[in-house]
Amino acid sequence: MPAAESSKPRRHRRFRRRLRTRIILSFVLLGTLLSAFIAAATFYVQNQVENRVISDTLIKNNNIYADGFYRDPNAVGVAFEKIQGRMFSTDKLDRVPDEWKELANGVHELKLKEAGEERVYKLAVRKDSEYWFFLAYDIAEERESQNRLKTALVILVMILSALSLFVGWWSASKVMSPVSELASRLRAYRGSSNPKPLAPHFPQDEVGELAKALDDYSSRLTDVVQRDREFNADVSHELRTPLAIIRGSVELMLSRPDMDEKTRTRIQRIQRAEQQCTDLISALLLLSRNERGHGNTDVARVVDQLLDSHRATLGGKPLTLRVEGEEGARVDSPEAALSVALGNLIGNAVKYTKEGEVVVRLLPDAVEVVDSGPGLSKEDAARLFERGYRGTHAGHSQGGGIGLSIVSRLCALYGWQVGVRPGEVRGVVAVLKFTTGSNSSFC
Repeated sequence: MPAAESSKPRRHRRFRRRLRTRIILSFVLLGTLLSAFIAAATFYVQNQVENRVISDTLIKNNNIYADGFYRDPNAVGVAFEKIQGRMFSTDKLDRVPDEWKELANGVHELKLKEAGEERVYKLAVRKDSEYWFFLAYDIAEERESQNRLKTALVILVMILSALSLFVGWWSASKVMSPVSELASRLRAYRGSSNPKPLAPHFPQDEVGELAKALDDYSSRLTDVVQRDREFNADVSHELRTPLAIIRGSVELMLSRPDMDEKTRTRIQRIQRAEQQCTDLISALLLLSRNERGHGNTDVARVVDQLLDSHRATLGGKPLTLRVEGEEGARVDSPEAALSVALGNLIGNAVKYTKEGEVVVRLLPDAVEVVDSGPGLSKEDAARLFERGYRGTHAGHSQGGGIGLSIVSRLCALYGWQVGVRPGEVRGVVAVLKFTTGSNSSFC
């Protein structure tokens, strides 16, 4: 199982950049599509109008050519600019070019190769009973004009797209500038216990409304934090006072030489419970303040104290508690924090192991708590450090399922690692590692 650490979701750091990019892309797409549509419509309309004008002109001139022939066959030689007129008698249709024979009356577009060069022309056709009239119009210059127009329109689209990019970038900068300033001011208030209002720095627009909402939220959040700090301080003070009285009373009672052993054992149990409460209050106060306390705590001494405390509560339970490994490891933390973290791991091992032994192994940079209990299911292994989760073997035992959650939070505060894995034969091995590494994990 991976180490139970508070895994924060990935922050979408690209959100602000993506929002700016979206605005720019919107302008670019709008400008490109609009200019492309206008260019395509212009080219289409120009092409249709040009074709219509040429067709109408050809049909009109072909009719003039035919009517003139009928009026005076000897005066057919009419000169047309860029137009070639030809007439064929129906008795001599073999002279008609093959590609013209099957054409119906009207205007047709044909291609002709001359000297290796392809020429495009439009052909007006009029087929009477005795004569066929053809009027050819060379449209090479018109096609060249169309190509030039197409090139000019493509360049225009590119220019408009570039202009749209610039306008989009400028607009995005203007639109995002207040948002960026708002984010910058929010970052500047990080860690401040009394942040200044944001709304006065912004105009009465959408960003100003957002700043007002953030001011309101900040004010309410500051009140909550302040009340939480006051509550933690009050609870800590009010609980420490009776605990101090209990400690003094217990020490006074234990100093009496005439006390019987049974009473002494019970009073020592009260003394250990008082110490556990004091340690827990100190650890919870550090967590509530998110303060990392310092110290030079002897790990072996804390383990010995915890094992002595649990031995006194075993009663007739057939369970052996022992420690193995080398002493001398020290941790930079208050003794209370280490005691709470190890106390929960050892307490769970003692609680769920009916018989056998619980072994605490001291390693140079870690502590292993090995029990011979019923083991761990996959679901328990995955959720054991969740707040409020109680394992499969919890049954009707007391507890709210927050002990290991506190351990996980302490590990996050001090940079430790905590995890569990199945034992070699049975039971569970809980590991508290005091040095973190990029490749360290527990399975």
